Amino acid sequence: MSVGILTVKTATLKVSLPRRKLISRQHLRKYSWLPDVLRLQGSIVPRIFGPVMTVTLFATAVAYAFSRGINITLSNSVVPLFSVVIGLILVFRNGTSYDRYYEGRKDFGTMISHIRNLSRLIWINVAVPPIDDNSKGKLPAASLSATQLRRKKVEALKLGICFAFACKHYLRGEDGLDWVDYTGLIPASLMRLAAQGPASRKTSTWTSYSATAQTSRSNSRAESGDEVEGSSADAEIRRADATKRIRVKRSKDRLKQPGVKSPTMPLLSSLHQTIDFNTDPDMLSTPLPLVIAHELSHVIFTFKKEGYLETVGPAGTNSLNSLVQGMVDMLTAMERVANTPIPRSYSIHLKQTVTLYLFALPFTLVKELSWGMVPLVTVVAFTLMGIEGIADEIEMPFGLDKFDLPLERYCDDLREEVEYMVERLPEGGEGMYGLDDGAGDD
Repeated sequence: MSVGILTVKTATLKVSLPRRKLISRQHLRKYSWLPDVLRLQGSIVPRIFGPVMTVTLFATAVAYAFSRGINITLSNSVVPLFSVVIGLILVFRNGTSYDRYYEGRKDFGTMISHIRNLSRLIWINVAVPPIDDNSKGKLPAASLSATQLRRKKVEALKLGICFAFACKHYLRGEDGLDWVDYTGLIPASLMRLAAQGPASRKTSTWTSYSATAQTSRSNSRAESGDEVEGSSADAEIRRADATKRIRVKRSKDRLKQPGVKSPTMPLLSSLHQTIDFNTDPDMLSTPLPLVIAHELSHVIFTFKKEGYLETVGPAGTNSLNSLVQGMVDMLTAMERVANTPIPRSYSIHLKQTVTLYLFALPFTLVKELSWGMVPLVTVVAFTLMGIEGIADEIEMPFGLDKFDLPLERYCDDLREEVEYMVERLPEGGEGMYGLDDGAGDD
């Protein structure tokens, strides 16, 4: 009887165990290139399939005409030199695109690092100042309890997370505040600021200064004999301000309501990959990340003014302000990548040159290879067009293509890390580090 029960248990155990493949694709990839060679998903093949087949059909037509006795051959003395030039251009194109991709990842990662450090320092260093006989009369009276101060610090940490999400939307040209990832992060003060709308240049105090400066520049040019450009040139200069604003101007159909998931349209094109320019010269506004950075600096100033940064002294306050400045610097660096595309004329000329080379190649090989020239030209077209296709795909790293930078994951990870710190890690307590009066150790 016990033998039968043991047999039943063994059979049940064998059934419950999952089957393991002796050789999986992941294990085979360690020893062979074959899985990646035969892989279409994730490759550049779907992107260049149409152009490569066009070149193949053209090579087939050339081979058919030659088989009919039509002499359409060309000399093979120029094509080798031409191929070297095209190879160098493609290498430069690919290297430049990957530099943009890597710089975008490096800048976004540095910005995340600044937000992490800022969150940690605020959580630990902002504390109720110590009270003893020596510090009486030197420090401002604390007006917040420990619970209220904790709530203020959590709001500051939320601003840091919101800065990362705002940079993501800003780089993708996604206007407005009605995005799902802003829920619970944007304070009411920013919501009211966005509801007021951008200021008009007609009512701005900056307008009078700009007009005065423009008049003085015009007078100085007239005195020096230079031509004074008209208002159309000034409008053109204003249009070159490549920034996205808080207010919704173009992409109302791409706004996300809380709780509703809707796809966003990428701001990418096949040749010119960059975010759009703001073409409204009559409105003054500013990007949302800069507004959040202003709020962070104001919060740090308030903490210092009310005496909640006395435990670290002036050096600690300067460190917090330096981190906010670093966040803005990284935003500017990423903005430079997004708003400085590879010139369209360069991309067009490269594609024209590669196409001319591929269409001339069958005429130089058909005499020696006949029909065997067709697969050879197909392989060459696949190689050259694949390099250009990869470069075209990665030159704008902040888009929504499949292989662009996963900015959503970076921001979600940051949000999870800060939430873990708030819920699990201790904050700075009252008098935790003592008082630093900034006088130094000597």
